[in-house]
Amino acid sequence: MSGNTFGRLFRLTTYGESHGPALGGVVDGCPAGVALSEELIQAELDKRRPGQGNIASTARKEPDRVRLLSGLFEGQTTGTPIGFIIENTDQRSHDYAAIKDVFRPGHADLTYQAKYGRRDYRGGGRASARETAARVAGGSVAGAFLAAKGVSVRAYTLELGGLRAEVVDPAGAAERGFFSPDPAVIESWEARVSEVKKAGDSLGGVVAIEALGVPPGLGEPVFDKLDARLAYALMGVGAVKAVEIGAGLSGARLTGSANNDQMSPAGFASNNAGGILGGISSGQPILIRCAVKPIPSIAVSQQTLTVSGEPVSFSVPGRHDVAAIPRIVPVLRAMVLLTLADMWLLNEAAQAGRR
Repeated sequence: MSGNTFGRLFRLTTYGESHGPALGGVVDGCPAGVALSEELIQAELDKRRPGQGNIASTARKEPDRVRLLSGLFEGQTTGTPIGFIIENTDQRSHDYAAIKDVFRPGHADLTYQAKYGRRDYRGGGRASARETAARVAGGSVAGAFLAAKGVSVRAYTLELGGLRAEVVDPAGAAERGFFSPDPAVIESWEARVSEVKKAGDSLGGVVAIEALGVPPGLGEPVFDKLDARLAYALMGVGAVKAVEIGAGLSGARLTGSANNDQMSPAGFASNNAGGILGGISSGQPILIRCAVKPIPSIAVSQQTLTVSGEPVSFSVPGRHDVAAIPRIVPVLRAMVLLTLADMWLLNEAAQAGRR
């Protein structure tokens, strides 16, 4: 297994590197008859593309224009593989020539070298966050499939640089700077990003994802529990270092009587389980939080090693984000959409004998 394909029935395979000619992917298993267009996919890609002028964003300017190559006819999916391509147009590979023999702290340089005996030092190659553009495109296809089922997924920034937002309007976060659920915190986030950017450093944060309209029954015991698959999907995004579902870590500090979501004819009294019980969706909103590490590419001088094992002082050249937020937010949403689409089809297969 190469690790480049996600999903069992609704599958996304991605290809391409940060400084190669193009990125892209193939979505296989999407049923026929789903309304889809390049414009729908492009709207999602525009939310994560670099060079948008956001204070936290890299100076690399990529239009990230998607082109559908197959699997679509007269505005609907045909049931055959959906191929797409996103060309790279603003690579500056020469920015990395001076560091080709240096392992960058916090990056995958050392581990890719250990695994393959060679690596693409131009922006990290396959390990680059640029690969996630293909995930957003694939997630858009999954989102179109799920929309027809009444399922929607929204994502927003809960915390940036240690400053937490109040969740006052999560529905409007997609149209707000930093995907903020709180208009009042944006100015503080901008000031924090500006301060850290001037210092040549970077920031981490926390992103929340909510899946709404998910019916009860999604999830495959024992090893394909819904929460396990969601955590697997989200931890597969390079900057994510922890995933919480429902009460998460805070639930470990509660008693059972406080943590249990009691039930009555009116429904659940709380949602500490995050919409998943026994690895199967309960019909409540699915609530997830992802801890996102600071961007490792920073101008601050650090100690590291060369490929020959020599110690050196080093700072990362090139054009880089100050934080993975806000551009990671649509990526995490896409991974949840892909997971739910796959689990939906798995559930339909499991229920086939009952029809």
